[in-house]
Amino acid sequence: MPRADRAADDPVELTVGEGAAGRLDVFLARHLPDLSRRRTRELIDRGLVRINGRRARKGGAVQPGDVVRIDAAAEPVRLAPQPALPVPVIYADAAIVVVDKPGGLPSEARRAADRDTVANFLVAQYPEVEQASPNALEAGLVHRLDPGTSGVLVAARTPEAFRELRRQFRDHEVAKEYLALVEGDLARAGRVDLPIAHVPRHPRRMSVCADPRRARRLRARPAVTTYRPLERFGAATLAIIETRTGVRHQIRVHLAAIGHPVVGDSLYGTGTAQSFTASRPLLHARQLRFRHPARQGSASTFTVEAPLPADMQQALRWLRAHAAIRR
Repeated sequence: MPRADRAADDPVELTVGEGAAGRLDVFLARHLPDLSRRRTRELIDRGLVRINGRRARKGGAVQPGDVVRIDAAAEPVRLAPQPALPVPVIYADAAIVVVDKPGGLPSEARRAADRDTVANFLVAQYPEVEQASPNALEAGLVHRLDPGTSGVLVAARTPEAFRELRRQFRDHEVAKEYLALVEGDLARAGRVDLPIAHVPRHPRRMSVCADPRRARRLRARPAVTTYRPLERFGAATLAIIETRTGVRHQIRVHLAAIGHPVVGDSLYGTGTAQSFTASRPLLHARQLRFRHPARQGSASTFTVEAPLPADMQQALRWLRAHAAIRR
């Protein structure tokens, strides 16, 4: 196991142990769970990661005995606060804040100059979130939703809450429930248990890896999605989706893999014409259930919900008015 010596604002040093050789970004993401793989790649690109004193290269590898140093604190980052963004707050206490992310609004900022993200809203309303997470750009957010996805999004207001909630997400202890309007007639419930990987040479796309050899070669991540129809309209179906894993684009990729992509998904959909307008993938994070990081015993079980957004309500009204419902 690697060793990490870490004070509040000090650089991070990791010593690569036996059996931990491999890609640098994978090593860092595995042993520093507070940092996402995207964030570690950004630090490498900015020259803030060194291996045995030498600046690490993108795509670099580590070997047992290497000392990896991260100078993440070398470049302070501050986000511009934007209190007027249309982000409803569902719940807030001293440890966490839960918002209802609108579809089309990114969760995190990618760089300090970014605007119009949930993170910009959070630092305006709850300035302490900048200190809750190691990366100020995250603004305390313990998970993400795709920009087009609406619904429940949770941020921590203290470092202790951030660490505990990140652990719960990492260990697949958080129950996540979504509503999705999907193409076609989804007639029965089912489960997709297929790992997901980035598509080579197409950085925006993900794909399922049914072939174990391909999964190993592409370093696919395990992903499990369950689904069941709620209302069937023939040309489209309103479905309840549940998952505990959180691979990028997981629900969209899994639903496309079974022939029922999310309506409005320009990346994975079939382009089947609908008589109503869908300017985004009609996917909504309706509910999260987790253990509250500042409560004990039975009181720690915490469930939060976000109402169905207006664009999905409008699509359902059209479908109910123009299609024969088959339950």
